[in-house]
Amino acid sequence: MLNQKELEEIRYALHQIPEIGLEEFETQSLILKWVRVWTKDREDVQIKTWKTGILIKISGTVGRRTIAWRTDMDGLPVDEETGLSCSSQHEGRMHACGHDVHMTVALGLLKLALEHPAENHRLFLFQPAEENHGGAKLMYEAGCFEEKWSVDEFYALHVNPNLKSGVIATRPSTLFAGTCEVHVRFTGESGHAAFPQDANDMLIASTSFVQISQTIISRNVNPVDSAVLTFGHLEAGQTANVIAGDAKLDGTIRAFIPETLKKVKDRLQDVAEGIEKSFNCKVEVNFIQGAWLPVVNDHALTEKFINFCNARGNFQEIDALMTGEDFGYLLQKFPGMMFWLGVDGKYPLHHSKMSPDISKLEISVALIHDWIYQRANAKKIDN
Repeated sequence: MLNQKELEEIRYALHQIPEIGLEEFETQSLILKWVRVWTKDREDVQIKTWKTGILIKISGTVGRRTIAWRTDMDGLPVDEETGLSCSSQHEGRMHACGHDVHMTVALGLLKLALEHPAENHRLFLFQPAEENHGGAKLMYEAGCFEEKWSVDEFYALHVNPNLKSGVIATRPSTLFAGTCEVHVRFTGESGHAAFPQDANDMLIASTSFVQISQTIISRNVNPVDSAVLTFGHLEAGQTANVIAGDAKLDGTIRAFIPETLKKVKDRLQDVAEGIEKSFNCKVEVNFIQGAWLPVVNDHALTEKFINFCNARGNFQEIDALMTGEDFGYLLQKFPGMMFWLGVDGKYPLHHSKMSPDISKLEISVALIHDWIYQRANAKKIDN
């Protein structure tokens, strides 16, 4: 078993080497280094890799089923400003979403699993590219969970700086929203700032698109069906005295219900057609949904997990949030659930100063291991 100090050292090492999705080569190498030391001469352990991902399977003594744990691996394109001694050594990269903590928990669970044989198989997935390419979907489509690597139950967590450290929170239904990226391109005619009648201003067209699109949620979505439409990046023009002939706009749509997500997408396309006519320009809207489906927890398993955590006295109820997670794709394929793990921080996820409180790592790993161990000795989902 890894103690608190050892877990913290692992987290510090991982925090210093954040890498963008499908570029996690250094992260993969470091994890494999630890794993191969722990599993040396173990005939009951199998290891395979897929691109920068890793799968580790511990065979059970009976082996009727497989209980799987997933962690994501990638960092974000963020300049770290935490001032920590273990700050990122990779310029412009940071584990601002806590995936370094996720990997640390997974390694702690793996170490405990190696020390405690169970009837059923246990599989540990170190998944790349959660933030940018939907690595869960990529690995599933690549056949990573076929044949002897098949899964019967899948579990995962995400850290939450808004919850007290060590607290677990989840719900037996939709936990995270489905998300869809939106990329809009405007093409008009540039020109001299002094002669606007001879140009076609895409800065105005793009900002008009943003303003009109903000009425979609308030006037087209049922008030009882939550949805979010946010544009976070706009690029138009090159200098002060030249009218912008093109513009780029990037954003995200989030909703708990797939039909609501589709409605927002359809209305955005309608707005684009209106802008084309109003500004005599071309507007191209591209939606990228891929793996970021709603995270819908298995009801029976989640109720059992909640009862299990309540017995330990550290569970907190929580509402569904508009956070996106590609683990939702795996939960469409396998029974399972996801939950929040509190890390009590001053700054939110994705912030350049996000610094989680990891003082409860050992306690949290022990609790989660007990749950996985219990499931690995159960005969079926109802046990």
